[in-house]
Amino acid sequence: MMQHIQAQTFHARRGSLKNSFRYGVDYVLTDLRDDGPRLMSRNRWNLWSIWDHKHGGPRGAGHGLEWFANVLSERGFATDGADLLLLTQPSFLGLHFNPVSFWIATRDGLPCAIVAEVNNTFGHRHCYFCALPEFAPMTQSAQITAEKLMHVSPFQTVDGEYRFVFDVTQEAVNIRISYENGDQGVLATLTGRRQTATNRSLIWAAIRRPFGAARVVTLIYWQALKLYLKRAPFRKKPSPPEMLISDSIPNSISAGDISND
Repeated sequence: MMQHIQAQTFHARRGSLKNSFRYGVDYVLTDLRDDGPRLMSRNRWNLWSIWDHKHGGPRGAGHGLEWFANVLSERGFATDGADLLLLTQPSFLGLHFNPVSFWIATRDGLPCAIVAEVNNTFGHRHCYFCALPEFAPMTQSAQITAEKLMHVSPFQTVDGEYRFVFDVTQEAVNIRISYENGDQGVLATLTGRRQTATNRSLIWAAIRRPFGAARVVTLIYWQALKLYLKRAPFRKKPSPPEMLISDSIPNSISAGDISND
């Protein structure tokens, strides 16, 4: 059953130059084979749409669920009996831009492998494969580390690492990504309750947060302008990474080390 997550995203810059913001965002969680509400379609135009070619593989030339299944199989994850889900911001009236989507493989409702599909505003994509040894369930007490390999913001270098914490339960989604590069970096979170997607909830999302992808891009550039006016160092766009996907390093931590925002 497709779910609609009326979420909040929070970003805070680390270092001497401070900047933070919190916005409402609409995500859906689906295995792509489920029929959603009439106002949500797969691979065809609608008020809201999910397109296979926009996910799973090179940007604009994806293969959707088939790609994710192949990524899992290549790493020894048996997909039989697992649920393969996509957590993403759908296209709105054909407009699409999603800074990050998440491919999630679950067993017994708990995530065992996740691919963070990261896109920047320059047309590049890189995917970070996250899993614990032997694909043990990931909870809020586990941390996954990945080397940063793609340029995302002109105000940060392509150095340092990401630290992922995934707390995805039957009731809610709580994802924490901390980018750390010495005393610089960014903390980003995505939180929201899982609810059944309905025509009513999708209409309300369109009214409450209109323009979909255009709104997302506008907010990104607005925050960039604020950093520019604060005289944050501006860096030119480097070339994208040669490989599409990289593997992470699991690190166990205690739940007490994860603070709420």
